Formats: sequence, structure tokens, C-alpha cells
Amino acid sequence: MDTFINFFNAAVLAGAPLLFGTMGEILTEKSGNLNLGVEGMMFMGALSGLVSVFLLEMGLAIDLAPWLAVCVAIAFSFIAGALGALIYSVLVVTLRTQQNVTGLALTMFGIGVGNFLGEFFGRRSPVGFLTVSARAREGFRQLRIPLLSEIPIIGEMFFNYNVLVYLGILIAIVLAIFFKFTRVGLNLRAVGENPAAADAASIPVARYKYLATCIGGGICGIGGMYIIMVTTSGIWVHNAVQGFGWISVALVIFATWSPARAVFGSLLFGALTVTRFYLPLGIPMQIYDTLPYIATILVLIFTSIRPIKEHAAPAGLGLNYFREDR
Repeated sequence: MDTFINFFNAAVLAGAPLLFGTMGEILTEKSGNLNLGVEGMMFMGALSGLVSVFLLEMGLAIDLAPWLAVCVAIAFSFIAGALGALIYSVLVVTLRTQQNVTGLALTMFGIGVGNFLGEFFGRRSPVGFLTVSARAREGFRQLRIPLLSEIPIIGEMFFNYNVLVYLGILIAIVLAIFFKFTRVGLNLRAVGENPAAADAASIPVARYKYLATCIGGGICGIGGMYIIMVTTSGIWVHNAVQGFGWISVALVIFATWSPARAVFGSLLFGALTVTRFYLPLGIPMQIYDTLPYIATILVLIFTSIRPIKEHAAPAGLGLNYFREDR
């Protein structure tokens, strides 16, 4: 039982950044924008979250309190991801560029800027690489919830994680309620399904697309920050995001654009990421490393072979809307 609990905990921690990336992309695609720049926005969020805490500690010459480091990292990673998505929105919504090409360009831009500035600030760090203080890192460590974490088995499985895991689950719950039970959420879904009809009903299509895409990009940015602050323990690692953005895009399809199913999908893919530590089969480690990507390919194949109408993508996904074309 202890082995299973440890495996479950590791799967949750490994799947958390995927949950942020998937939630952000679901929100974006519900507006009809297909943003393939998730990887780039996660890089931008990772860099901004780490650098913001690093520069604040350097400027004030103090070690930030754990709670303050968490708040600063979340805020700046969200802003960085949202700014990346804003660039995408201006090009796609206003200038009506091709969405796939624009998203790929955003990915290359985010990866390049993230790696360059990560190394740049690292060379100017007193320790020779970009990192934050041990006190700041404490805010991203295990958070034991009083009483609940002491429940046998259940407490260890569900109430024994860092604050970002709970934030990701909260975002999933909020988005599920938002899409299904709020007027704004229903309007957003209408924009993604049929922007011309939504426009005829006096719904501001461009505004909805901008807001959904930018907020979605901000959520993706938090996912990148999670990788740096939790997975690599607050130390900048070259190419740290390592394809998690692309897996998140595939997870949107796996989850059929449902926030609730995205939680399960993130847990599943997180489990595949840590399988090598709990299921030794005597095969090379490189084979284990490919499991999440093999699963991604299989997901895309099976969802293409047997499409289900109620699980289909928004009808207007990937199509630019121009009012005069109606």
C-alpha cells in the first residue's frame, strides 16, 4: 500500500504542470483560438516566475518569506504567459494571421527567450546559476493540511501536496462551473462554436477571444513556473519544460475539452512520467522517457478514428472570424 500511495503522490506532482497547460489551452480553444504556443508560454512563465523572485531577493538583499515568494512567482508567471498569449491574440484576432503558424512561432519565441535569459541571469547570480533562496523554495514544498492530512491512506493520497497542486485543481473546478453554469461561459462557448451567430446576438466576439486566450495563456505560464519551482527545486535548467506544452495540447483532445476529464488525463500522463521509478522492467530508461509521448500519439490516433459528436472540438476552432465575411 505504501508503494501505491507513493506512486500516486508522484503521479499527481508530475501531472500538475500538465493540468495547468491543459486548463489554459481548453479555455483558449473554447473561444475558437487554436494556440499551439503552449510550450512557449510555459517557458515564459517558468522564466518570469523564477527571475521575479530572484531579482526581488537580490534587490532587497533578503530571503523572501515562503508565502510571498509563492505569490510573486504566481503573479509574474501568469503575467508572462498572458503577455505571450496577447501577442498571439493581436496577430490572430486583429490581424487574422494563420493560427497554427502563429502558435508555432510563439513556441519558438518563448523557448528561445526563456533559455537565453535563463542563462543570462544565471551568469550574474552570485552562485553562478539562476536560483532562489532556500527560504523562498519552502513555499513550494509539501503542504500538510491539518487534520485532513492525518486521515489514514486518504490523507496521504489527497491532502499532502504543495499549494500549486491545489491551485490547479481549483482552476479545473472553477472552469467546469464557468463553462456549464455561467452566462459568460455559455457566451464564450457560443463564440467558439459559431462566432457569426454570437456576433448577431450582440456578443462581443473579439473581446471574448482576447480575454479567454490571454487568461488561458496566463494559466499555462503558471504551469511552466511549477516545473521550475517544484520539479527542478527553484533552479533554472536549460530546456526545463521539455515538451510538457505539447503534451498539454494533446491532453485537451484526450479530455474532450472537459476540465473534469483533464484532471484524470493529467494524472494518467503524470503516472506515465514516473513509471520508471515504480515499475522496473529492466528496459533502458530512454524507453520510459518516451511513454508519455507514445501515449500522446495514441490519443491523437484513437480520437481521430472514432470521433464522438458530443466530444468534438468547438466548431469554430482554428478559424479566424471577420465580421464582413458573414
